[in-house]
Amino acid sequence: MPVRILMYDDHEALRQSMETLIREEPDMEMIAAMSNAETVETDIRELKPDVVLMDIDMPAVNGVSAVKRIRQMDAVLPVIMLTVFDDNENIFNAVCAGASGYILKRCATEEIPSAIRNVLSGGAPMTGTVARKILQMVPAAKGPDTENVDLSQREVQILQLLARGFSYKMIAVEIKISMDTVRFHIKNIYDKLHVHSAPEAVSKGLKGKLISLLF
Repeated sequence: MPVRILMYDDHEALRQSMETLIREEPDMEMIAAMSNAETVETDIRELKPDVVLMDIDMPAVNGVSAVKRIRQMDAVLPVIMLTVFDDNENIFNAVCAGASGYILKRCATEEIPSAIRNVLSGGAPMTGTVARKILQMVPAAKGPDTENVDLSQREVQILQLLARGFSYKMIAVEIKISMDTVRFHIKNIYDKLHVHSAPEAVSKGLKGKLISLLF
């Protein structure tokens, strides 16, 4: 079955462009493209998407608020932010809200299909400039105290691989464990760090010096 994609963006031209792009991917289907996220909870329940593409700057309910609302009802549904903004505040707010990835609209044509496949494999797809900004933001990021977080040696290893951009499948191959075991460890990491996404886990792991930028 094709991957079911739900999109929110208030620009009609971009919605049409993305629908055309997705239509060319044989393993993907755009099930709906909405102009706003006011009914996001109902949409998720009724349409049952596999991935959500979310613009940040929308009227009524912006993308960050919409992600927070999604996370209240579904902690694991992949949500990729699709936006023109690459400023620190928008990136940080989106990651902390539980976004799974962050792609700039100017890069959408080249990056969105692979980003969708990446996020479904457990990755955290980001446009390169955004990834660099997140790493630069880490020292000033606000988050819960990580001094007393007790990650196992294996969990630290997996978190370090997430920081390097490894997908769940890549992690499984790298350290020779099953995908189910990877998911088990990552769930424990999220629970211990009180996060809902790989980017947020990496940011808090770096801030708390649980992992290092030196790979």
